[in-house]
Amino acid sequence: MTTVDEFTLTEQERALLPSDDEVRFYAEHGWYLSKKLFTDDEVDELTEAVSRYYAGERSRRLPTRPPRLAYWTPEQGDVQRHNDYVHYESDPIAKALLKPLIGAVAARLAQADEIRVFQSTLIYKPPIAEEPSNVVPWHFDKHYWSSSSSDRMLTAFIPFHDCDEELGTITMVDGSHRWEEVGSDDSATKHFAERDADHLEKLLAANAAHNGTTVTKVPMIIPKGHMSFHHCRTYHGSGPNRSTRPRQAISLHLQDGDNAYREFPLSDGSLAFYNHDSLVRRTPDGLPDYADPEFCPPVWRS
Repeated sequence: MTTVDEFTLTEQERALLPSDDEVRFYAEHGWYLSKKLFTDDEVDELTEAVSRYYAGERSRRLPTRPPRLAYWTPEQGDVQRHNDYVHYESDPIAKALLKPLIGAVAARLAQADEIRVFQSTLIYKPPIAEEPSNVVPWHFDKHYWSSSSSDRMLTAFIPFHDCDEELGTITMVDGSHRWEEVGSDDSATKHFAERDADHLEKLLAANAAHNGTTVTKVPMIIPKGHMSFHHCRTYHGSGPNRSTRPRQAISLHLQDGDNAYREFPLSDGSLAFYNHDSLVRRTPDGLPDYADPEFCPPVWRS
């Protein structure tokens, strides 16, 4: 499996890190648009690796299939595709995702000394404007990570091409990571595909009103080689792909070095569950180890 041996940056890469002002912007707004972190050649190599992945190429397979695994297969047709753990199953894809520069940017934004992969999800939106699966309703990622102790987790959204509103780019709700949440219940831990989009829209407006503000939606216009980052509590979603080509991207979910499994009780008496819990090694206390380098490899250490 691909791993990183050295966590160093060149002088040119250090110039691509967020400035102090940009770190403050992220803290206030909950999102950040990066400089060009991948060369065109690196993006093209990643695109080719993903094409081979869709054709069936795997460096290895998951040892067991977690119960909530997102894993598109061809028989599911021309819907929006989601495939989790691509950093584990494909070494060529992992080579791109484990680039230390990505981790160093995330570390600056999260104010952390270490950044590890939490999850990687390959996403493909077919160019079908009326395809309902292409619309991603409003949600924030920490809802699905209730078994994680950290509130500094974040996500890098990495398109393989110029990405704009016509393609259904990711859209942030500005400053929503700082809101006090209302109207949520255990259903928030369900994937957005299992929830009512109209209800989520109303819930978003209710949360904004509770916090004395309005919903400000900011579409991420991302040039090839650039990426967006967002805080784990930033509401986000995306619209349909109205273009004539697929929207291809990876959501690289990242955890700071302090993140660990925690028991999070739900109202029915069960505990919140994440797919890692059936895959990763155990700590000496017998708990899932979210620092297991096999599934959660480090991307940066300082």
